[in-house]
Amino acid sequence: MKALILVGGFGTRLRPLTLSRPKPLVEFGNKPIVLHQVEALAAAGVKHVVLAVSYRAEQLQKEMEVQADRLKIKITISLEEEPMGTAGPLAVAKSILAADNEPFFVLNSDITCNYPFQEMIAFHKSHGKEGTIVVTKVEEPSKYGVVVYNENTGQIARFVEKPQVFVSNRINAGMYIFSPSIINRIPLRPTSIEKEVFPHMAADGNLFAYNLDGFWMDIGQPKDYLIGMCMFLASLKDRFPERLSESLVGNVLVDPSAKIGSNCRIGPDVVIGPNVVIDDGVRISRCTLLGGAHIKSHAWLKSCIVGWQSTVGQWVRMENTTVLGEDVNIQDELYVNGGLILPHKSIGASVPEPKIIM
Repeated sequence: MKALILVGGFGTRLRPLTLSRPKPLVEFGNKPIVLHQVEALAAAGVKHVVLAVSYRAEQLQKEMEVQADRLKIKITISLEEEPMGTAGPLAVAKSILAADNEPFFVLNSDITCNYPFQEMIAFHKSHGKEGTIVVTKVEEPSKYGVVVYNENTGQIARFVEKPQVFVSNRINAGMYIFSPSIINRIPLRPTSIEKEVFPHMAADGNLFAYNLDGFWMDIGQPKDYLIGMCMFLASLKDRFPERLSESLVGNVLVDPSAKIGSNCRIGPDVVIGPNVVIDDGVRISRCTLLGGAHIKSHAWLKSCIVGWQSTVGQWVRMENTTVLGEDVNIQDELYVNGGLILPHKSIGASVPEPKIIM
């Protein structure tokens, strides 16, 4: 089987992290975002993964060559001259995806969940039509476009954008499986699969919904990245508790190379990356610390992402979705509230209100 991952463009929603590396290579749960998907696809029997990219393909290609060898699969970079939307990339990769009559997966690269690829294959084969969309339940359907479908058969009737009265609480989860004939519906130009392809497939009776159990999150921006991190760690606790640290508070994932000082309180919901150093007396909850970060003594961090090789000074307090880019230095005894701080900056004054520091 084959799969296409919609990697896309500049990753602007996840800045300042994506100023240093392409979004698919930003770590989530101590592993590049895209690698969670690629490994799950390989485990489900996918032999060829296509990454649809319109930006910084070289860095991605280098990393993916290493992973392809390790997983014994083929990974191809499909480079778009211009951003092709969510359907155009299928037309660009037609020669690969339609090479045989096998169904193939399509995924948005920002999605985290327990990828149900085997179950999707079985469901898609059971209805025998052109497309399957994974749907997930949300608490506030009025914020989304919802999917209206027959709960017995899964057949999709229609899509309703941001409904003001209740029609459904299931939304498109950004994971699909298609028969190759879908490519005949897609012109070779920038095209939206959600707006220009799916409504026609539903009208033809060719589109079905598979209901996702368990957690789901689009982690494409910092606030949601941290929500997704908490969900991911809770899922690890249920499925692979041995991967979490037993000596810390709540669900904490620690790379073996990290060093943690004495009298620290780490957790709940913390991811500590490779070669991170945490000095004595530090308090951290609901944060990700990326590789090589250094948190000095008695700092207090909540709801932050600390970028690669960044330093947080002694007695610093940081909170409210503060994100440090790569190689940022926060000097001692400062307060940072919701700051988005671009790479290679040294901060010598407190940031009392959320803002971008360039």
